[in-house]
Amino acid sequence: MALTFTFDPAVGPALRDGLVDLWTDASNAGGAIGFVPPVTREDIRPELVKHLAAMAEGRTRLVVGRDGDGRVGAAAFLAFNTHRLQRHWVWAYTVMVHPGLQGRGVGRELMAAVADAARALDGIDAIRLGCRGGHGLERFYASCGYKEVGRVPAAIRVAPGDDRDDITMLLPLL
Repeated sequence: MALTFTFDPAVGPALRDGLVDLWTDASNAGGAIGFVPPVTREDIRPELVKHLAAMAEGRTRLVVGRDGDGRVGAAAFLAFNTHRLQRHWVWAYTVMVHPGLQGRGVGRELMAAVADAARALDGIDAIRLGCRGGHGLERFYASCGYKEVGRVPAAIRVAPGDDRDDITMLLPLL
């Protein structure tokens, strides 16, 4: 199933519901996107509201991939830095692909769309993202051109006795 990617889509009920569904499904499939399964839509919704508020304030932008029927299959948020010495790069976060689409190249397509979106922003030279160790995500992002530039061992506590590394990745856009 091919997705069409849009940067800064219009936000309405269908997109909000699609993002909540995607985030819930991806989290429950073990996705490292801020939650530990099991989660419900009601668990996810307050976090999505924070993302949407940041979008409304101009602090965050959205890249979304939809199928031919308009269903959300992939998404990522780009967040601007507020510190005057770090305004030349953005954070990519809450990067997610529906579990039913994984392994089909959709993640690579999403990351290419994220890079294209960041290149369209004035003064942006790079994208940084953080990922949770233990899933091989750093290898995936490396295959998309990102380089590991930092690692804090055991910085993410998934559960008692299950600490993961916090890995910082960088994609120069120049």
